[in-house]
Amino acid sequence: MRFVPLAVAGLAALALTACTANREAGPSLGSQPRPSGSASQALPAATIELWHGFSTDAEVKAFETAIAAFSKKYPQITVKARKGVQDDQITQSIRGGNPPDVAVSFTTDNVAQWCRSGAFQDLTPVIKQDGIDLSVLPAVARSYTAFEGRQCTLPLLADAYGIYYNKALMKGEQPPKTLSELTALAKKLTVRDANGDIKVAGFVPASQYYENSAAHLGSMVGAKWYNDDGTSAIGTDPAWKTLLRWQKELVDWYGYDKLEKFRKSLGDEWSAEHPFFKGKVAMIIDGEWRNAMIANDPEAKKMDYGTAPLPVADDRPDLYGSGFTAGTVIGVPKGAKNPQQAWELVKHLTTDTDSLVTLSNALRNVPTTKAAMESPALSKDDNFATFLDIFAHPKTSTLPPSVNSVFNQEAFSTFIGKWEKGGVPDLDAGLKGVDKQIDDKLKLSGG
Repeated sequence: MRFVPLAVAGLAALALTACTANREAGPSLGSQPRPSGSASQALPAATIELWHGFSTDAEVKAFETAIAAFSKKYPQITVKARKGVQDDQITQSIRGGNPPDVAVSFTTDNVAQWCRSGAFQDLTPVIKQDGIDLSVLPAVARSYTAFEGRQCTLPLLADAYGIYYNKALMKGEQPPKTLSELTALAKKLTVRDANGDIKVAGFVPASQYYENSAAHLGSMVGAKWYNDDGTSAIGTDPAWKTLLRWQKELVDWYGYDKLEKFRKSLGDEWSAEHPFFKGKVAMIIDGEWRNAMIANDPEAKKMDYGTAPLPVADDRPDLYGSGFTAGTVIGVPKGAKNPQQAWELVKHLTTDTDSLVTLSNALRNVPTTKAAMESPALSKDDNFATFLDIFAHPKTSTLPPSVNSVFNQEAFSTFIGKWEKGGVPDLDAGLKGVDKQIDDKLKLSGG
């Protein structure tokens, strides 16, 4: 799965605040009679547009295969797919009154704004009318696709986060299950040169290192982002202090300057120069898609590696086996010219087992329904199966939807950067300051 940088996602979120004023009035889901009898015969002929962000040949082919199965079921509906589309383009099309019938997004950061503004149509009426039981999806997947009672998107594929470890560098050690075990193992596996510079890191704790975002790390301690009223819980939830103190202890052991020097010397996350591929880091936090990247790299695929759930706070053993999840979402934009036909395509892509398995096998992301995860047709070796188990774990968490999701993450990320550098003298006061930033932004957004 590919990711939209926070800055880009933020532009999309800001643009959505004006969606309601400019969106085109047109047919909507639930406003028209549902077809009776055989749906394949009752739905009128139409050509519908599907916009998605996938762009590689393998990704596009996977979508074409999934769509072909839909076209066989509904031969009167023609689907025109447009690849490589990002959220800001979807937003602009909605504001301009010429949206696609179906849109796919790589990020869940805009779901709350889409639901609240009406930029994406509420699927709840047709879900009920068609008798779809959403319990086939893990509760966490249902939570990141809805907001304020509106199910304006559905999960298409998911990401789950765990630990990857290089077996040669581990020297017979087992992957850590607790944060204290991770700390001890990171120190044991780290190799320095005569000057004390890092040659091989057991684990890189820096918040700016690839997938080490607060959202991904917070699941290791069961940290809470928001209170029930939407205000920030970062300053009052002791789990965040547990995480940040653990992180800073390990950063200090490496030496902040030494760690930054090492981090900045590493290759690009999405290239063949990834430090895990090169044997420069023994353990990393990453998503399930890394398995496919390893398999597709001529050198990396020679590596003997394993995967495991994220280590958890020592006083929260109940969390072990869980992790963080988010994923691709799909919905019907406001102003779609053929909403009923669009809904049938959304329903097919998100609930049809064969289609989900086809997409998962090609894209190497986690399929979101229980039937797809258990399908014998799903390609799953031990390293990929780890992430299926993490996604299905009842305590796996996500970043709860918020109309200011991008802003909130950036505010917290900036604070963590100062904290690990030693620029925050009072952790409690600093976290209360983060709460204030988030809560003040919430007030400006209308609560």
